[in-house]
Amino acid sequence: MSQKRFTTVFAIYPDLTHLDFTGPHQVLCRLPGAETIIASREGGEIVAEGGLVIGRTRKLSDIERCDLICVPGGMTATTVALDEAFVSEVRRLALGAKYITSVCTGSLILGAAGLLQGKRAACHWAWRGLLPEFDAIPDEGRVVRDGNVFTGGGVTAGIDFAFTMMAEIAGEAYAKALTLGLEYAPAPPFRGGRPELADGETLARVAGTMDGAMARRVAEAQEAGARMRTRINA
Repeated sequence: MSQKRFTTVFAIYPDLTHLDFTGPHQVLCRLPGAETIIASREGGEIVAEGGLVIGRTRKLSDIERCDLICVPGGMTATTVALDEAFVSEVRRLALGAKYITSVCTGSLILGAAGLLQGKRAACHWAWRGLLPEFDAIPDEGRVVRDGNVFTGGGVTAGIDFAFTMMAEIAGEAYAKALTLGLEYAPAPPFRGGRPELADGETLARVAGTMDGAMARRVAEAQEAGARMRTRINA
């Protein structure tokens, strides 16, 4: 008997944080019966953060359906949340999917698509406070589930998110075997990867680098949230 196909769509965009995408992709492309589609608004090449080129993406509007949609994050996420064409395609595919997911600030794009209203969601710690602009409930968890919505925290949390999805879809035994196969045994040389674990000096330094983008991202999130409510209530 042939394995039933399971279709995952990664909806990506220029300047995304590529580990938000490539980490989960490495795991989810190994789902039993996996068909893994990388898509963007226009199709073709997408240049991610740092200049990494992701080629041969499909056009989102050409994809009929999927079982799981995943939206990665990036410093352009709130700008993309204002891209009506991108957001509408994410919403269309998500409403027909079994699982609606994101990594890092990708949850802000899910929010702009009206998919997080009243739901708990994760996000990168620096931008988690923007989730209420989309009537979502910020959650500090590294991986957060609310119904069929699964959201991962910042960047590397995308790998934990992907293994969580693997266990949900293919079973714990399969996920454990893949964990071993990919030698996923994190042992970071520095244990300050979350604000509550970082020393004060490091936290202040990193938070300071975010300050320059804060006003812009808040304004974009507020506008995207207002558009979302208008769209949903129309």
